[in-house]
Amino acid sequence: MDSPVPPPHPSEPRARRRDRHGRGMRGPVAPPQVPLSASRADSFRDLVQDSVERLERRWPQLAEVDFVVLDVPGTAEETVPLGSAVSAEKERPAQIVIYRRPVEIRTKNRDERALLVHEVVVEQVAELLGLSPESVDPRYGQE
Repeated sequence: MDSPVPPPHPSEPRARRRDRHGRGMRGPVAPPQVPLSASRADSFRDLVQDSVERLERRWPQLAEVDFVVLDVPGTAEETVPLGSAVSAEKERPAQIVIYRRPVEIRTKNRDERALLVHEVVVEQVAELLGLSPESVDPRYGQE
């Protein structure tokens, strides 16, 4: 059978088509410079970094501690930790880990999240240094 429409010639460019609903090409909702474009993980990392910088002014030895953000803890425990502290070893510096998803689940908005992140960071630094959280940050528990 003969086809009424000949196939397109291979050297001819294909016509560009819009998406099937006619709304055009999709792209980013906001430019990368505005906070709307930051992912939740990026925003959480920023909260942890702000808290660490606040504590480093008082405790300069924290500059040698690695602060890590992980989504969830790797072990299945009865209670889900919000963070953990690991002491330094021969070839590995001390490390403080903050778990993003457990913290996010326990907070309703950015302000609560910032407060809880700071409390978790203070608690882990206190554990690592062998001090009470109140001695690490005098404002601990007051905000």
